[in-house]
Amino acid sequence: MNILDKIIAHKKAEVAEKKSLVPTKLLEKSVYFNSQAVSMKKYIQREDKTGIIAEFKRKSPSKGNINVSASVEAVTIGYMQAGASALSILTDNEFFGGKNEDLSLARKFNFCPILRKDFIVDEYQVIEAKSIGADCILLIAAALEPKRINELAYFAHSLGLEVLMEVHDGEELERSLNEHLDLVGVNNRSLKTFDVSLDTSFGLVNKIPSEFLKISESGISQPDTLVELKKAGYDGFLIGENFMKSGRPQQAALNFMNAYRKILKKEGTTIAS
Repeated sequence: MNILDKIIAHKKAEVAEKKSLVPTKLLEKSVYFNSQAVSMKKYIQREDKTGIIAEFKRKSPSKGNINVSASVEAVTIGYMQAGASALSILTDNEFFGGKNEDLSLARKFNFCPILRKDFIVDEYQVIEAKSIGADCILLIAAALEPKRINELAYFAHSLGLEVLMEVHDGEELERSLNEHLDLVGVNNRSLKTFDVSLDTSFGLVNKIPSEFLKISESGISQPDTLVELKKAGYDGFLIGENFMKSGRPQQAALNFMNAYRKILKKEGTTIAS
């Protein structure tokens, strides 16, 4: 059993327990439940932003503890002030040290779109995502059958949420695409081995249909890599560990985004300030 299998098995048990403790009717009473979601698609394409989805995570199965004492408020506000297009908040506790309250806290202090980064296997989690203030959910092709991806994406749209589907190879991409997706992310890190290769993004970019926004995820540590990925056809970039491993993630993000702007300016492309 690889790590993804372990995570999904644990997640199914966790969701079953949550369902018995907190009914969906209670989730639907949240102050966020009937609010209009902020479009991640629109924010990613805004000319005054970098296209970066900046991630808040405390730990991971591959790296262990990354930054367990980071402040959600300080980091997420700093990310947005630095020029991020959106936030990604890990809400899985067992393997990533996150919690639902992290996302709700980020929502309290930020107007931007927020991705709930978790391992979604059930409609209950989609309702939960809406109730904690998320605007977009992640569906992982390696963890779900194509039929389930379609069902969960359709359900998310019915609640006004957008959907980012994550793939790791061409086979996952080909079998999992459907009309209810908004963004397609290519994860450069294998969830089975945790090896990282940017060749995954470069190899799949032209296989993603143009109606979906294209996002490159994981393993991005240099601003000039963003320029290469942008030239290749990516609209957005999910970066977390590279910022979070710093003592001040928000400062690391600002330095990174400023360096990215400088490279673009030198090449004759600017991000409006």
